[in-house]
Amino acid sequence: MMRLELVKRPQRSALFSALSPFIAFALTLIAGAILFALLGIDPVSAFYTYFISPISEVWQLHELAIKAAPLILIAVGLSVCYRANIWNIGAEGQFTLGAIVGSMVPVLYPELEGPIVLPLMLLMGMIGGGLYAAIPAYLKARFNTNEILTSLMLVYVSQLFLDWLVRGPWRDPQGHGFPQTVQFNDSAILPELMPASGRANWGFVFALVAAVVVWIMMSRMLKGFEVRVLGSSPRAGRFAGFGLNRMIFFAFILSGALAGLAGISVVSGEINQLKPVISPGYGFAAIIVAFLGRLNPLGIVAAGLVLALTYLGGEAAQTALGVSDKVARVFQGMLLFFVLGCDTLIHYRIRLVGLRAKAPAPDPATAGKLGEAH
Repeated sequence: MMRLELVKRPQRSALFSALSPFIAFALTLIAGAILFALLGIDPVSAFYTYFISPISEVWQLHELAIKAAPLILIAVGLSVCYRANIWNIGAEGQFTLGAIVGSMVPVLYPELEGPIVLPLMLLMGMIGGGLYAAIPAYLKARFNTNEILTSLMLVYVSQLFLDWLVRGPWRDPQGHGFPQTVQFNDSAILPELMPASGRANWGFVFALVAAVVVWIMMSRMLKGFEVRVLGSSPRAGRFAGFGLNRMIFFAFILSGALAGLAGISVVSGEINQLKPVISPGYGFAAIIVAFLGRLNPLGIVAAGLVLALTYLGGEAAQTALGVSDKVARVFQGMLLFFVLGCDTLIHYRIRLVGLRAKAPAPDPATAGKLGEAH
């Protein structure tokens, strides 16, 4: 019998570490071509519809920025968690709580107007997302619970809470029974960057600023060094005087705050009210963005644009090719699979190991006769 075994490489290749995202994307295209061929669709025309057609006009580039902004914001925060070896999988829930808390101002006080409204909403969104992320951080630091499970389960709590709010206490009395809040007033709407050419808003600017600030922190500041040390060797970090529990709270709260900012930016800039569903899965797709960007905030900007294109391409393919809207999710899943697969092969090599057959146990009766003969 034979089995496969992963053996850690003594040194990883710097070249393949840099090329890994591109290899993963190329493998995704190959797998996608096979998928379209099996569906009876010409892969060339499908890829044109999926990747070129959605960005062929200026207004479509604005739509790309709208989709990319929350992905970049969330992924930048997740990159800090993952570099610290802390696995926050609940960004979707922190996104939702940030949207809820930030929307309290225009929903509960619709008469409140002025320049203070929007900054207050954004600040409250960040606080809401950060505090919600502090729950799994506390459970991890205090009881050593698995942060993957706790952060993921809190996603469903936040989504059910949002559903209850828009169907109950926050439902618009003039909304003809639809589960939605009142429309935000003009002071609570995120301004557009260039209204004459498209509807991209300041959320994309927030994403770029967050990426640059976190990149500076990770590469030029002591806090970034602390993140990297504790992520690679917690024991070495303790010897250096770095607190693991403090890092758990820092990484979770920073990640949650950026996810909350993304949530309130989407609600304020695109939807202008709360509904039962406010996200197509940005919090989960941002995990792919973080790894595709090599956990580097600047690389995450490019990766966010690529993943945003899969959303637009999925919508275009649904209309032009008649395929399911789940095709975008399939592309995202394949991309994550190949990214993780490439990263695994960078750190490990596959070895084929033969298993020796065990010798059969001696029969007691036979063994007794041999003993008598001797």
